[in-house]
Amino acid sequence: MDIDLSGRRALVSGSSQGIGLAIATELARAGAAVIVNGRGQDRTARAAATITERLPDADVTAVAADLATAEGAAGLRDRVPDVDILVNNLGIFGARPVLEIDDDEWRRYFEVNVLSAVRLTRAYLPGMMERRWGRVLNIASDSAIVIPAEMVHYGMTKTALLAVTRGFAKAAAGTGVTVNSVIVGPTHTPGVETFVGELVGEDLPWDEAERRFMREHRPDSLIQRLIEPTEIGNVVVYLSSEFSSATTGGAVRADGGYVDAILP
Repeated sequence: MDIDLSGRRALVSGSSQGIGLAIATELARAGAAVIVNGRGQDRTARAAATITERLPDADVTAVAADLATAEGAAGLRDRVPDVDILVNNLGIFGARPVLEIDDDEWRRYFEVNVLSAVRLTRAYLPGMMERRWGRVLNIASDSAIVIPAEMVHYGMTKTALLAVTRGFAKAAAGTGVTVNSVIVGPTHTPGVETFVGELVGEDLPWDEAERRFMREHRPDSLIQRLIEPTEIGNVVVYLSSEFSSATTGGAVRADGGYVDAILP
């Protein structure tokens, strides 16, 4: 399948590292002009430079903005008035016993993981609908369905994203715009390496730590390994293309078979 996103403009929130950077890279590889986003200008610029080092002909722009705030989202919209592809990837996670999560932390997770996506979708979806083409993708998680005991607050936000996705897809019905979520499974990123170390021991060699993490904390994974970020990027590229025009309002699984269900 030859996917060509030339002429499309894509914004990936939280793309200065990890899954977001991989998504931005694969969209650029497919020919899209990509806006990379992070909170800090230096880090965001380094991410854009990383992409152009790999893909010298890529059209990449770095735009720093704190999308966990309404002011940050408005500032980004001022600098980037329209996009064809919006990938709401920004998210935070961390282990915390549920009885120890205070109100401020619940609110912080909701602001970053859910409201950042709502704000950007609200900003860019109307323009897509007017132009009769667009793609909105919310990066969700297996934790939306299999709520992890060690991070209920994170799981809650990803469940909310599934509902948000379905609702915005209904708003865009019949316009040629699709809105989907991607259910991402345990993925190999620097943040996850830290998370794994916290759960299984930071002194273990990485290969052993990964095996122990999958065995003890994610035993239902059918691929029995962490997913590589590029594998998520490939799914996003497909859902951003003309080939996915009949898929909307859905939750597409890229979870390594972790969720033990036929449907999400």
